[in-house]
Amino acid sequence: MLLENKVCVITGGTSGIGLGTVERFVELGAKVVIGDIQDERGREIADRLGVNAHYVHADVTQESEIEALVAEAVSCFGRLDVMFNNAGDGGDRAGMTEIGAEGFDRSMSLLARSVLLGHKFAARQFIAQGGGGSIISTASAAGIEGGWSSAAYTTAKHAVVGIVHQAVAELAAHGIRSNAISPGVIATPIMTRTFGVPMEENERFLDFLSDRIGHTQPLQRLGRPRDVAGAAVFFASDLSEYVTGVNLPVDGGATAVTQGSFAIDVVAAAAEFPA
Repeated sequence: MLLENKVCVITGGTSGIGLGTVERFVELGAKVVIGDIQDERGREIADRLGVNAHYVHADVTQESEIEALVAEAVSCFGRLDVMFNNAGDGGDRAGMTEIGAEGFDRSMSLLARSVLLGHKFAARQFIAQGGGGSIISTASAAGIEGGWSSAAYTTAKHAVVGIVHQAVAELAAHGIRSNAISPGVIATPIMTRTFGVPMEENERFLDFLSDRIGHTQPLQRLGRPRDVAGAAVFFASDLSEYVTGVNLPVDGGATAVTQGSFAIDVVAAAAEFPA
């Protein structure tokens, strides 16, 4: 029970990486507050997981809702030990020669500013209660290398890594650790939405992509939410008590080697999906 009685907030916790992490954290003894905007689904997940899971509506593009999410965790479970800034989407898909200020700003608000504000309110609570705490943020392989995604997404995910580094400078003296996880190609609903596939086809589409292009990855498969959840467990637990400022790739080795035509291959594979 690596996370027994740890109180954790997980944003974007109703699907994909977030849901996989919520389930794993509860399994390992944590008390989890799920923040998301999918209210019906969030309540269903919390009901299914029992008394150690609690759902709160939280639009992380709104500062007041991040603050309220942290406050609700403290109200519900008495303290906060872990903040996982995970909410996100694919961002504005426009290229550099086409992107507008509105699309860029929306992407940064969701993918980067929310991470900074998650640090802000979690750190305030950690300092107030004493004893430090762990902040985890979802970055991306696109925060390590260019070419994995769009200009807005890539910029935002590089910013997440910068926030983590700055957090070490400002928060480590309080015993607060901040680390990032950089997923590679993880089979989640975000990928399904990115390619415009109807959500009722989600599982079939992700299985199709795994079969079609999984072999292009060094570990010969696409990642799944459980792979990222395992890294989050490490950062949330006392096993990582002397680890801060790390950006951990969970990408099957992809950013360690040259991937060649993968970005082209995944688009081609998605286009071949039988509707």
